[in-house]
Amino acid sequence: MADLLTLKADGRYGLHDITQRQHALQAARQAERAGGDAALITACLLHDIGHLVHDLGDRPAEQGVDDRHEAPGHAFLAAWFVPEVIEPVRLHVAAKRYLCATKADYFAKLSKDSVLSLALQGGPMSAAEAAHFAALPQATAAVRLRRFDEAAKVKDLETPTVAHFLPYVAECLKPEAG
Repeated sequence: MADLLTLKADGRYGLHDITQRQHALQAARQAERAGGDAALITACLLHDIGHLVHDLGDRPAEQGVDDRHEAPGHAFLAAWFVPEVIEPVRLHVAAKRYLCATKADYFAKLSKDSVLSLALQGGPMSAAEAAHFAALPQATAAVRLRRFDEAAKVKDLETPTVAHFLPYVAECLKPEAG
């Protein structure tokens, strides 16, 4: 994981003037500052790892492609991490759709690329979808991750390094993976 974030995350993050690594570090920093536990901090750090393990490039949404990065990200992380990390990663796109359906002001806070990808991802959830999502065990963590995700797009924001977050990552490894 550290190698992916250190060596492969220099690609531009969506339509923003930051890299994939900067986005990951900003999200993890926010979770840490908000008093999140190791699982939430790790999930925030790794939530977009799916962008780094697929071969669709840095900005597939611009070509009208939903890269469904949450699925390969979840699959990639599942071998190593506990459900408290991988489920919020799997659900963070659904959390955006949920927030757009249930929080009147959330859509207005979305960045341009999040609006674009929302359309590709199915738009805001229906009432039935939202109720189903809210009942999932990791829905609250996914919503917290999603809020940190949306705010983690600040150019030139100083953050700790990847190494700073590795103790949190190590704490969340499955016993057989550690």
